Order: sequence, then C-alpha cells, then structure tokens
Amino acid sequence: MENGITIQVVLPLALFTIMLGVGMSLRVSEFSLLWRKPAVVLVGVLSQLLLLPLLGWVVVLCFQLPPVLAVGVMILTFAPGGATSNMITYLSRGDTALSVCLTAVSGLITPFTMPILTVLTVSYWMGEEAAIEFPVMTTMVKLLLISLLPALLGTLIHHRWPAFCDRIEPYVKVMACLFLVLVVFGIVKANWVELPTLVLELGPAVVVLVSLAMLLGYGVARQMRLTTEQGITMAVEVGIQNAAMALLVTGGILHNAEMSASALIYGVLMNIPAFGLITYRFFTARTLLKRSV
Repeated sequence: MENGITIQVVLPLALFTIMLGVGMSLRVSEFSLLWRKPAVVLVGVLSQLLLLPLLGWVVVLCFQLPPVLAVGVMILTFAPGGATSNMITYLSRGDTALSVCLTAVSGLITPFTMPILTVLTVSYWMGEEAAIEFPVMTTMVKLLLISLLPALLGTLIHHRWPAFCDRIEPYVKVMACLFLVLVVFGIVKANWVELPTLVLELGPAVVVLVSLAMLLGYGVARQMRLTTEQGITMAVEVGIQNAAMALLVTGGILHNAEMSASALIYGVLMNIPAFGLITYRFFTARTLLKRSV
C-alpha cells in the first residue's frame, strides 16, 4: 500500500474541516454537564482514554495480529470519536449533549495523550529503535493545529457570529464529507489489490473490538445507574473511534500504509455494530410507542 497526496494533504484538510464543524456545533449549554454532572463526564473520558486501549490490547493479543497491524489497531483506540460518534448518538436516540461534551473534553486531551501512547505501543510491538524515530513533539503540534485549533476556532465563530455560523455550518459539514470521500476513494483505489487480504485479517478483530467497546461503555453506564439515553451515549463514545485522526498518525506521520489499513478498514466496518444499535433503538422506540397508545 502506498501513501501519497491523499494522506499528506487531503486528509489533514478533512480533519481540520471536521473539527471546525464540531466547534461550530458546540453550544455553551452543552458544557453545563461539566459542573452539573462532573462524575459522568469524568468516567466517560476515562473509559475512552484508558479502558478502551486496555480492551484493544486484549483483542489484539487474542487475535494474534502481526505487529504492524496491532499497532494500527491500538492507535485507533487512542483516538476517541469525533463528529461521527455525535451523529450515531443522535440517530440512536442517545443523550446528544453528553456526546458532544465528551467529544469536546476528550478532544482537548487527545493531542497530548495520543503521541505518548503511540510511542509506547510502537516500542512494545516493534522495538525501541522504531519508537525512538517517532516524532512525539511534532505529532503533538500537528494534532493541536489540525484538531484542537479548528475546534476552538469554530466555537469562537459560533460565539461571535451565531447567525452566520448557523448558515454556513451545513456547508462546512458537506465539505468535510467530500474531503473524507476523497480520502477513502484515493486509498482504496491505490491499494485495491491488498485490501481483500487485509479485510480478512483485520475484519474480525475490528468488529469484535467495536462491539465489545460498545458493551463496555454501556456496562459502565449501567454500573453508574445512568439513564438509558446516557448509556447509549457511553456505548457509542467508547465504541466509535476517530478513524480520520488515526489515519493522520499512521499515514501522515508514521508513513506506514499497513497501519493505515487498520484505520481504513475500521472506518468501514465500525458501521456494522453502529447500524445494529441504531436499528435496535428504532424498533425499541416503535414498540414503546405502540404500548403507550
């Protein structure tokens, strides 16, 4: 598999635009959860940043993935879901405000934690020499510029010009989708021959990881006696990761196409459990509506 202008140029533009859209969709009221229910937000963020990587490590070991693919999967677990998880939460009838709040808080932390966890993972599976070559500080700066900066910029735009923000937000989201389509199309086209083999090798591990992560998030919520809507949100936020950010690290910084394959295949297959959850919630809601009539 080969990296090219798709990973180096189009992907950063896509991620920048996505995070700009996330920032423009933020409302001050959604951050009220930080002081109204700090324990819920704290547990949600810790589940994303700590429990999920531990689960990923177990899954990778159980499926005995090759070191390169194992690192690719682990890097995915270091990138909590962004706009995609917010959308899936909405479609699943979860607590959207909690979803956006978790996305915003984890987005502030990820640019610092992801490079450190990545270098530890590379060292564990690929040796100290490979870890030494990983540019930790450069990665932090890139993630800050491509993910945190546009999110803060979008929030500032919404705060300063809310009416203008509401008008252009749909166009920003469409532009982000177009960029992502170009990224996926470019990678698939350039690596069409190798993809079937990688899907067979990575597919089962990816589907199991997403499914178990969603169950883990929901289980944590039930232990805290949260509402069903909050449980759905925790399931999505822990289970759905930011494949675009993982692609940026594996392809744009590590320049390793096999690692990028993990993120690419994840970005496609994660929709299977997500669609299952959306479908389940849809029919559950219809059943409850019929009983209430």
